[in-house]
Amino acid sequence: MIGVFDSGVGGLSVFREIYRLMPAEEYIYIADSAHCPYGSKPASEITERAARISEYLIRSGCRMIVAACNTATAAAISYLRKNYPDTVFVGMEPAVKPAATSTESGVIGVLATKGTLCGELYHNTLARFASGVSVVETIGEGLVEIVESGQCSSEKAESLLRKYIGPMIDTGADKIVLGCTHYPFLAGTIRKLYGDSVGLVDPAPAIASRCEYLVREHSLSSPGSRLMFCTTGRNAGILEDMVRANFSGIEARHPEFKTIVI
Repeated sequence: MIGVFDSGVGGLSVFREIYRLMPAEEYIYIADSAHCPYGSKPASEITERAARISEYLIRSGCRMIVAACNTATAAAISYLRKNYPDTVFVGMEPAVKPAATSTESGVIGVLATKGTLCGELYHNTLARFASGVSVVETIGEGLVEIVESGQCSSEKAESLLRKYIGPMIDTGADKIVLGCTHYPFLAGTIRKLYGDSVGLVDPAPAIASRCEYLVREHSLSSPGSRLMFCTTGRNAGILEDMVRANFSGIEARHPEFKTIVI
């Protein structure tokens, strides 16, 4: 099986791309919503959560685990790979490279959590790929909670997005990196506010392609009908609603599809 986890429902933006490429595999998705958001938590706490979730997924039969969370990747991916060497781990990488190579203005925006922007992985990525462009960084405080509560199209969402994205565009940014897996669910609202004046860069398709490659390389494929969506919080209804909205035909392919609280 393939395990996917995030601090909440945001990792579904990554999982839907993985599922699109490999719909016949068996999956477990875990939304750690009882401890969401991760962005402002210390790295040690995030690592502890990532380890506990990974152990649950490994006991459940997962041989590949996707940390579909930029903050968890920054804090914990090295620890996970070192301590669970028999499991293939895939993490997120801020999509700075495609933004930097496609910008016409020479200015890109990065909208992310504090944990991601302070992480070594992000700074290494900047050093490798963004030396020739100006980077405007913004912490998207409150946006994760908006997505977790199912209010992606609300007035509150619009207000926060104007607050964060407006100054980036005013500075000249023509590409904005969605540096948290929750943020792609706000893409429709961003386009409503700003139209085509700015391009949104989502790393999920590239992560999904990487997963597909690793499944082949490590012979991990195990087609079946098992598909579970789990949450540690009280938002099972929102999680299930988002699954139904983002995975067309999922019940036909996986008649045993279910959402549970763990």
